[in-house]
Amino acid sequence: MFKKILIANRGEIACRVAATARRLGVRTVAVYSDADADARHVRACDEAVHVGGNAPRESYLQWQRIIDAARATGAQAIHPGYGFLSENEAFARACADAGLVFIGPPASAIAAMGSKSAAKALMEKAGVPLVPGYHGGDNTPAFLAAQASKIGYPVLIKASAGGGGKGMRRVDRAEDFEAALASCQREAQASFGNAHVLVERYVTRPRHIEIQVFGDSYGHVIYLGERDCSVQRRHQKVLEESPAPGLSAARRAEMGAAAVAAAKAVGYVGAGTVEFVAEELDDGDIRAYFMEMNTRLQVEHPVTEAVTGLDLVEWQLRVASGEPLPLTQDQVTLRGHAIEARICAENPGADFLPATGTLHVARWPEHVAFTRSETLARVDSGVREGDAISPHYDSMIAKLIVWGETREQALARLDAALQATHILGLATNVAFLRRVVTSHAFATADLDTALIQREHAALFEAAPLPPEVAAGAVAAHVLAMEAALEDADPWSRRDGWRLHGGAARLLHLEHQGQPLLLRLERRHDGSMRIGIGGQHWPFATRALGESRHELQLGEARLTATVHAHGEAYAVFTATGSALLSDHDPLRHAGAAAAEGRLTAPMPGKVVGFLARVGDRVQRGQALAVMEAMKMEHTINAPHDGVVEELLYAAGDQVVEGGELLRLVKA
Repeated sequence: MFKKILIANRGEIACRVAATARRLGVRTVAVYSDADADARHVRACDEAVHVGGNAPRESYLQWQRIIDAARATGAQAIHPGYGFLSENEAFARACADAGLVFIGPPASAIAAMGSKSAAKALMEKAGVPLVPGYHGGDNTPAFLAAQASKIGYPVLIKASAGGGGKGMRRVDRAEDFEAALASCQREAQASFGNAHVLVERYVTRPRHIEIQVFGDSYGHVIYLGERDCSVQRRHQKVLEESPAPGLSAARRAEMGAAAVAAAKAVGYVGAGTVEFVAEELDDGDIRAYFMEMNTRLQVEHPVTEAVTGLDLVEWQLRVASGEPLPLTQDQVTLRGHAIEARICAENPGADFLPATGTLHVARWPEHVAFTRSETLARVDSGVREGDAISPHYDSMIAKLIVWGETREQALARLDAALQATHILGLATNVAFLRRVVTSHAFATADLDTALIQREHAALFEAAPLPPEVAAGAVAAHVLAMEAALEDADPWSRRDGWRLHGGAARLLHLEHQGQPLLLRLERRHDGSMRIGIGGQHWPFATRALGESRHELQLGEARLTATVHAHGEAYAVFTATGSALLSDHDPLRHAGAAAAEGRLTAPMPGKVVGFLARVGDRVQRGQALAVMEAMKMEHTINAPHDGVVEELLYAAGDQVVEGGELLRLVKA
């Protein structure tokens, strides 16, 4: 076993690798950018080396600096994590040339599977079923457009060198192909340094099922079950689970054998994933087509760990240090069901636009180690309360993983764990994830990659937490904080006692962008009533802790958790959550004055403008393209008008709220 390794990554995967290394007695070296100088992964390792500026191309993609750091600190091996350099053939070769072990597959295997086009050609030769499409080298727009027409719409454009949904677009009409192709190629070039794409038939109601494979340097390759990663947004995974619902043992064995054959064909060593796109046949069976092989550990590997009881990072370290696989295929057993939810800084209601900001509050459910357990959840995260989510890297805050004896039990535990996940300071997808997990489609395993789109009404138009409940929770929190003050200083009592009659106070709040006037009445006998918009309810409250409160609102009784920061209040209950703030009329006046301004919704880089000065445009028309958090985002016209002035040029960096162009109403 190694004595010291360098982890060439950041965030939760760097923390994850460091945890296993520490358990095995292996010392670790972190690398960090300017933005990550005080990051959690830096503190999780024994040593740390600065490798450059904020942008990945200035730091985490500077592989010579990383190799120099490994040699300077005496590391024997480099674990690449996932993303960044994990599937970079040149980096794997450079590690070997420097006398360092690359904790991953041989460079030749990365090369063979690194290009989706080349990998598909290899699989086709081996007789593995492929989705009909064009996987060749001609990437001229006219030729690819002709191939798309030949295949038949809808088609899928995919970056040949990448993954993670980057450089991927579904195209339904020939007239949209050219723009989608250009966007894919830009995104692929920015993310992977390679703009090459392939075009395939878009499988109707596809499921994304992947097989976890593992090989050693003695020629042994086995598979460790499968994962269903069908629930996606913007071609990126949202929920992953193992085993895949509805997959028969015979089909699992068939897909596992195909995955093992694919890995053996390229002399694979270490952890890898063979991905399939699957479609349900009329008889209920599943037909699977080879999609790609990811020559690295996957983000969703914890669900495989949960159902196998294995630590895949430990296996990586053991195999890379020359040990054989710990188990044979016959010794692999799967037990129970596991689901992973990716908690991201994003706004689901705004097409999952990434969000930046500070985690003023970040509270998680009970944490459990890397094994199957009867307790609640496992949390893998690379951030702490007080950390900032910047625009330089991806938007994932944490992974929440649960295990249960059955899928139904795992679903119930995941909902409970999401309910106990409290984040304040920026937009997240936690409430959205709860709606997905409790939706009829997901609960009944009616899965495909378009689940979120086809269940839009249930997932995006769900009834919010009633304003009286949200406001009542805030009132309970305010009263509890004041009571704590009064205990410390009896001269600060604010209980509303009067010699004659009762007392009332007003709380000026804001809920979902609307002002909310809350009237809290305390009667002479000490009882309280709460009033909102002409309606009144008897009200009582009892503090259950620093932020937990029991509420009696009319006939209803509930428990709410309230976290306050500055003027903001985040309310969490069993039935939902809400964000309120102190009402500021001046803020609304400023927003009204700025109505119609076309501004950057997040910090990022201007890719280009899709309209020129003097153009007459319509509401909803695409006007600009920005890049942030490794993804492209299109900015649309808020109303009809004429473009008066472009305020930035392609390549310029823009702060959040920066005005991109001036649009005069027509």
